[in-house]
Amino acid sequence: MSETSQATEARTFSPPEQLAAHANVGPEIYDEAAADRLAFWAKAARRLTWTQEWDEVLDWSNPPFAKWFAGGKLNVAYNCVDRHVEDGHGDQVAYHWEGEPGDTRTITYAQLKDEVCKAANALTELGVRAGDRVAIYMPMIPEAVIAMLACARIGAVHMVVFGGFSADALASRLDDSGAVLVITADGGYRRGAPSALKPAVDDAVGRSSGVRNVLVVKRTEQDVEWTEGRDLWWDDVVGRQSTEHEPESFDAEHPLYIMYTSGTTAKPKGILHTSGGYLTQVSFTHWASFDLKADDDVFWTAADVGWVTGHSYIVYGPLSNRATSVMYEGTPETPHRGRWFELIQKYGVTILYTAPTVIRTFMKWGEDIPAGFDLTTLRVLGSVGEPINPEAWLWYHKNIGGGRCPIVDTWWQTETGGHMINPLPGVTTLVPGSAQAPFPGISAKVVDDEGNELGDDSTGLLVITDPWPSMLRTIWGDDQRYVDTYWSRFAEKGFYFAGDGAKKDADGNIWLLGRVDDVMNVSGHRISTTEVESSLVAHPAVAEAAVVGASDPTTGQGIVAFVILRGSAEQQGEGASGDDLVQTLRNHVARDIGPIAKPRQIMVVQELPKTRSGKIMRRLLRDIAENRELGDVTTLTDSSVMNMIKEKLPAAPSED
Repeated sequence: MSETSQATEARTFSPPEQLAAHANVGPEIYDEAAADRLAFWAKAARRLTWTQEWDEVLDWSNPPFAKWFAGGKLNVAYNCVDRHVEDGHGDQVAYHWEGEPGDTRTITYAQLKDEVCKAANALTELGVRAGDRVAIYMPMIPEAVIAMLACARIGAVHMVVFGGFSADALASRLDDSGAVLVITADGGYRRGAPSALKPAVDDAVGRSSGVRNVLVVKRTEQDVEWTEGRDLWWDDVVGRQSTEHEPESFDAEHPLYIMYTSGTTAKPKGILHTSGGYLTQVSFTHWASFDLKADDDVFWTAADVGWVTGHSYIVYGPLSNRATSVMYEGTPETPHRGRWFELIQKYGVTILYTAPTVIRTFMKWGEDIPAGFDLTTLRVLGSVGEPINPEAWLWYHKNIGGGRCPIVDTWWQTETGGHMINPLPGVTTLVPGSAQAPFPGISAKVVDDEGNELGDDSTGLLVITDPWPSMLRTIWGDDQRYVDTYWSRFAEKGFYFAGDGAKKDADGNIWLLGRVDDVMNVSGHRISTTEVESSLVAHPAVAEAAVVGASDPTTGQGIVAFVILRGSAEQQGEGASGDDLVQTLRNHVARDIGPIAKPRQIMVVQELPKTRSGKIMRRLLRDIAENRELGDVTTLTDSSVMNMIKEKLPAAPSED
């Protein structure tokens, strides 16, 4: 999104009168939070059921290591399931689940409670104890949610790995987290065909000494390799358990889950979230940001539980608020491009939360597709994962929201746990493309390089100036990396900075500008340049690689790689088989990291632009990849390198 388009965005949209009149929160919420931030979050925490009240709302005596609601005790799974059943809502649907092939399951809160209790008993039988780590590598099926809640119920720490990641990615996460159990499935359905998961698990577990058992859900009925004594069928172990299980209360700071995210090194970071503060913020933001009415709404976060969006707004936020949710296994175009709209029509979805990448894909397909379905039940739309450009916002508003639904554009991260900057649908006059204002109780500012707050109509760095309940507590097993990564840039001021640039417009609205470090945002998924470079250099044909994220109209950023070949491969790169080698390298990265990391373009070059100290100038490569005028080249060892690369630039990106 260009700064010009942001600066000149003049169209605004007021909240619908009916929604504003009955909204869960009104404009006074900002004053309430500003008057006493800690009292505000304590009130939000009291929406949950605690077995023991906390001693202190926030313990910030050892920054940046926060403790929220210290001394308080609760059970996260009880708050998501049991209490609703006890309150007489057992017959309410928790999930309308739809498999990609069209099979369906309707799961009520009472049924979900029974399944979670059985799974908790099964985990206990397998020797899993509070504090143990359990890896979950699953398709989008109800058992993924059940497994997460069962872990939460017994105090085990779940570590969900997106089902599209490779065996290598899974193995490194098993190793780093010290997982004792893997819960997986034979496979899932993707783009009309079964996609196997068990082989990747077998490969990864073969390299991990700590994993004692692999629990396998039957989904696709594919043949799977079987290790007797280690591998167990979910149906056999969970199926015979009692539906009675007494939830134990855990301290508010008890670890709930680890989620791995890309860093600026090749080693992913294990983001640690704890229980009380995390559940408080995801529950409250879900209720306030989407104006959720538990008795009437049908809520759909169209994401995967393998990402933080799925944790916070498919599982913990919605369930804690007794939402009825839709959960869909497959892709938007299977078996046809209207599948999502068909589901909105079928289940009467009222709130839809998805990524700009998908919206831009729908734009490419054309407005006649959503026009073929009844989408009139929708009342609130949401956007997540990356900044939404104004054109996509307006298309979403008109063609999916029928011109009547507010769009809640949410900025937050794996690290923040829950919403941080977003409009409120019954309060905010919307500006397309802007996340607008910090959520009540969140202290976010746009600052210059020294950490001084900037006024309106300026561009700088986005920082969070005060701790928030759902913040990450550390990087698993690496407190120093946590301090260095997020708190060192503005250490003297105590600001959290995770690498995003931001702009404030003349009215003070915040616009996100994407990352200022070497982490790329591809379709809302964070992938480090280092991780992709490491993969490319691991191929025998490649001597050196530099990777940048370049603007992409569909995915937000596309991965563009520049590679220098080893001597033996150099002739291939220049000759007729150069295209073949490029495809081989693209496929190599997809196999190594996962399809999401497959470079959009790979250019074979003779040299890379380097400073005199040997640092690759990725900024210049980004200029090349985005067809911009070259920035400052004065620090280069040899500025003619850039001209050589520019001359070789292909007219269009390689296609799959």
